[in-house]
Amino acid sequence: MPILGGANISHAYGNDVVLENCSIAIEPGERIGLVGRNGAGKSTLLKALGGILTPDSGTITLQRGARASYLKQDPELDPEETLRDSAEGAFADLHALHRELNQVYEQMGMVEGAALEKLMREQERLEKAIEAAGGYAIDHKIESVLHGLGFTDAQFGILVKDLSGGQKGRLALAKALLEQPDVLLLDEPTNHLDLAGREWLEGFLRDEYKGAVLMVSHDRYLLDRVAHRIAEVEQGRVIDYPGSYTAFRKLRAERREAQMRAYEKQQTEFKREEAFIRKYKAGQRAKQAKGRESRLDRAKAGSTLERPMELAELRLTLAKAERTGDIVVTARGLSKKYTNEDGSDKVLFDDLNLKIGRGERWGIIGPNGAGKTTLVRTLLGDQRADAGTVKLGSKLEVGYFRQTDEGLDPERALYRQMQELIKKETNEKVILSEQEARNLAGAFLFSGRDQEKEVGILSGGERARVRLAALLACAKNVLVLDEPTNHLDIPSAERIEESLASPDPDDPRKGGAFDGTLLLISHDRALIDATCDHLLILDGQGGAETFAGTYTEWHEKNTRRDGAAEARRASKKGSSPRADAKVDVPAPRPKGEGKSRFSWMSLEKIEANIALLEERVTQIDRELADPDVWADVDRANTLTDERDRIKGELGPLEAEWVRKAE
Repeated sequence: MPILGGANISHAYGNDVVLENCSIAIEPGERIGLVGRNGAGKSTLLKALGGILTPDSGTITLQRGARASYLKQDPELDPEETLRDSAEGAFADLHALHRELNQVYEQMGMVEGAALEKLMREQERLEKAIEAAGGYAIDHKIESVLHGLGFTDAQFGILVKDLSGGQKGRLALAKALLEQPDVLLLDEPTNHLDLAGREWLEGFLRDEYKGAVLMVSHDRYLLDRVAHRIAEVEQGRVIDYPGSYTAFRKLRAERREAQMRAYEKQQTEFKREEAFIRKYKAGQRAKQAKGRESRLDRAKAGSTLERPMELAELRLTLAKAERTGDIVVTARGLSKKYTNEDGSDKVLFDDLNLKIGRGERWGIIGPNGAGKTTLVRTLLGDQRADAGTVKLGSKLEVGYFRQTDEGLDPERALYRQMQELIKKETNEKVILSEQEARNLAGAFLFSGRDQEKEVGILSGGERARVRLAALLACAKNVLVLDEPTNHLDIPSAERIEESLASPDPDDPRKGGAFDGTLLLISHDRALIDATCDHLLILDGQGGAETFAGTYTEWHEKNTRRDGAAEARRASKKGSSPRADAKVDVPAPRPKGEGKSRFSWMSLEKIEANIALLEERVTQIDRELADPDVWADVDRANTLTDERDRIKGELGPLEAEWVRKAE
């Protein structure tokens, strides 16, 4: 039985119908990702389910006794509370239960007999309710969630009114998570989270929170790792797809292809009938033609087939920029800090050395406030470093996408704004005709009517898309993009990915239209993975790390390193290094006994091998949990055999690890 559901929901803003007889049902413990284009009605549906908005028609049903919590994008918080006290407000119901229990204790001292037995039953009920609501151990929960979302102990005493907009958003998310409702309705929960915060939220929703989740999110990694099902809002309706976001993309493409075939077949039949009617309407077969015309009109009126929304692959030809020198940027001993309000120094980066070669794609990542934008501006010469030198390469044509809407005319039509931006950015070296500008707008998902819109009425995401499309058409050989997908919906972000993906020298049809050097500041892990082959990681404490590889490769390396460190800590405490993995570890060999076949390995090498093997076991277990795998007997047997072989190898490896760790 659904814990929360909506049936036949319709809603319009003026003449703009966003939802039309759509329905959705959320089962207990289910995780659903709600996706769709900006303006499709996702937030409207979420607000209707959360009781924030009353739809024009339809019914909302919440299971009796269940609680649903809606996370607003503009949270309402008490400005005079401290950050920690505001978070503790999530336990208001728990505090009320404690007050009731204290009153029961007071009354128990004044009664006896049947009245006392009644109070004792009430005491038992309240104690169970308190335990279910978090018991007495709420301090740890509050601190754990606040830390996970990026707050430090030093910030706990800050008044809400002194928090930034992003910090208020994270605080509202913390309160929603701490409330532990039966259903969480989350509207863009990752908006103000850095990479670490997003990863923490994934783990919390996947492993700790037991209720149901319906979330609107543009973070594809979050949807992939948390959602059991994807619900797409399209043309006023909700369409369900089982599985993760990756599975949804495949199923949606197949569905739209089938839709298109059915639609085109229907249109062909309609045209054939129209041709017959035109040919014989005034001749000897006029009566037959009129009858067929009536049938055609009924068929058109009763048809439910619509042309599916197009999301074809990007096919974009851009003006080519002049080739840069081999080295694009070199930095030596680069340092930058600023002074906090309390007089202390905040070091952004210190003694940083960096070399960026032609054609390399660099993702610049790190916590909020780590200095990513400052570093880029320092590399470009827009800001002075405290120490160190920067040398730019030859023949650079730099295109810089900032987070602010600079240079936009609110009264200019969208396609004309693109023309003007390109003309200005290139000093009239690149001038697009009206048709070329319209083609560019169409490639970035602006339909014919949208191209006529004035810039002033566009959403933040649409304005960002205009600036990005224009920048890509400016024949730049170096692109610097600062949070380019912040306000973009998923289809728009995927379109940007397509255009920025590295060209494939073996197949010109593959890869993006941009073949220069990229510096990307982003928290969008899918975008970083799809476009970057190098990383620069700022740790927020003045340190920096460079990594040659993708974000996923870097993350997996850190996971293995952290696992090895945890194992070393466990061994120092005298516990099994991998107790949580439930692996049978043979006792270490007595001294003087023959060496094992892993004796030649260093301790670090053994730890790395253990991490890799356990990661593969986890992957196999995930595959074996899929019923479809067991439908293929050979596949299931192969996976099972591989798992047994790995388990057999893990035992001797861990025995050698224990022997060496001593």
